[in-house]
Formats: sequence, structure tokens, C-alpha cells
Amino acid sequence: MVGSPAGERDVTANRYIVAGRVQGVGYRYFVLQQAEALGVTGFARNLPDGSVEVVAEGTEELLKKLGGRLREGPAFSTVTGLECEPIAPRGDSGFQIR
Repeated sequence: MVGSPAGERDVTANRYIVAGRVQGVGYRYFVLQQAEALGVTGFARNLPDGSVEVVAEGTEELLKKLGGRLREGPAFSTVTGLECEPIAPRGDSGFQIR
């Protein structure tokens, strides 16, 4: 078994769907700040049904921390649901709002 290069060890990815009052309240910018603070890559975007999709890549520990922060959201948001599914790592660089 060949070891992974430094910085790529144990990289995993998740797709989150965040439901509630999460559009028009700065939620995606909140996610951007949290992801950058944790060193997580990926993106956040609004979905037509009023939810927000977050695709994030990092270590399992960092994604667990991000998931907790996604449940809290910024001051004016109300998160009523958070779905999480593992996905294949995408190799994103940085975090973007789409």
C-alpha cells in the first residue's frame, strides 16, 4: 500500500443539504468563512427549493466540525434540517460561493 502525500491523507468529502431559513440571510457567506477557517475546500450554493447545498472536502474531523457549524448557521438563519451524504473527493482548491 502506497502512502498518501502529506496534506492529502485521510481526505474525504461530503454533500450537505441545509434546509430552513438559509437563503437571503448570509448563510453561504457564513459557510465560506467557516470552511476557510477550518481549511476545508468545496462550494456552497442556493438550490431552487430554498435549501443550500454545501460540498466540502477535508479530513473526517474537519468535516465533522463543519457539519456542526452548518447546523448552527449565522444569526439570522434558522436551520431545520441537515442531510449529509459522503461523496468522492473532487480535488477542489479553496472554497467558493456559487
